[in-house]
Amino acid sequence: MSDLEIEVIGCHPEAYAAVPTLMMRLAVTDPSGDPVHTVALRTQIQIEPQRRRYSKEEEARLLELFGEQPQWGESLRPFLWTHATAMLTGFTGRTEVDLPITCSYDFEVAAAKYLHALEDGEIPLVLLFSGTVFARRNGVVSVQPVPWHVEANYRLPVSVWRDMMDLYFPNSGWIRLRRDTIDHLTRYKAERAIPTWDDAFELMLKEAGA
Repeated sequence: MSDLEIEVIGCHPEAYAAVPTLMMRLAVTDPSGDPVHTVALRTQIQIEPQRRRYSKEEEARLLELFGEQPQWGESLRPFLWTHATAMLTGFTGRTEVDLPITCSYDFEVAAAKYLHALEDGEIPLVLLFSGTVFARRNGVVSVQPVPWHVEANYRLPVSVWRDMMDLYFPNSGWIRLRRDTIDHLTRYKAERAIPTWDDAFELMLKEAGA
């Protein structure tokens, strides 16, 4: 079985992708010293919400996800953020590679709700790796799995996530609605000659006393 070691050494927004994308920089080490031809790397990324503190404002925004604060001892559990893949080219000893992470701002997704709720600080992540290593051991090409125990912890700055979203959706977000709801909203907006959707929602909130 391969003896790969992987750590996260940085993360930055990708400014020119088709969708919001973070580029997470990985340092990959094979301590055997044998040449590695290719690594097909799969990554499951989980958020560990219990590993940070929250302000009162953040607690209020996280009510839908975790319930009232007294429940948090039970409700704050690691949950899936996303999956990502990368292909590593040949190396010996150590190499670095960018792991592209596509991010959703769909508020039907638990991870998007969680990330939007945070004001500052860091996002505790754990990366669980799997995949296949193609290497040459003692002159023979071998195909081995990435061991199940290979993982890495990383604390992603909230500012990095916000900077990425601001690149793609400046001062805005997305809410998915049913078609009939959109039809009703469109009629409401047209009947009142409201110029923008923001203005329409503000008026509805005002009428509701919110």
